Amino acid sequence: MLHAGVIAVQGDVSEHADAIERAAAAHGTEATVSEIRQSGTVPDCDVLLMPGGESTTISRLLHQEGIAAEIERHVAAGKPVLATCAGLIVASRDAKDDRVEPLDLLDVTVDRNAFGRQIDSFEAPIDVDGLDDPFPAVFIRAPLIDDVGPDVEVLAEWDGRPVAVRDGPVVGTSFHPELTDDVRLHRLAFFESTPAELSD
Repeated sequence: MLHAGVIAVQGDVSEHADAIERAAAAHGTEATVSEIRQSGTVPDCDVLLMPGGESTTISRLLHQEGIAAEIERHVAAGKPVLATCAGLIVASRDAKDDRVEPLDLLDVTVDRNAFGRQIDSFEAPIDVDGLDDPFPAVFIRAPLIDDVGPDVEVLAEWDGRPVAVRDGPVVGTSFHPELTDDVRLHRLAFFESTPAELSD
């Protein structure tokens, strides 16, 4: 039984919880999902998901509720994290916005909303390392990854710019994988190239 946590202080929660359960089932295991709004639950989680939403609000509440330090310890222990859209911004080294206190889980810098406003949202098939077929990526007010550290693996690009990266146990995406029926990104983050005990 895999215990997954979805950071639920703000943003897309139920869609990710459903995707984790379906990804676990596709991998031949079962997952229980906790919605995390206060400290004390993260230490019990095998994997974590940091969803989209409003990055400034998410950042403030993570620190206010004492969850930020727990997430940092989770990653230091080598446990997987999937950070999407605003979650990517919060997980970054530098969000280029003083209102966001980044967790420095991903050695990347980002520009918030660089792909445009809500009206500029779009879906595009992108090639992702580790996936056999293109992934239907949904971009909504998506952040731009404009610099990656030397140890960061770029998993996917769109228009020549990174939109999915991996840094150790942390996978970050500019897009929203939970808004499709395709759970391969969740499988890639949580069940592939993860600690052996999570894959057994």
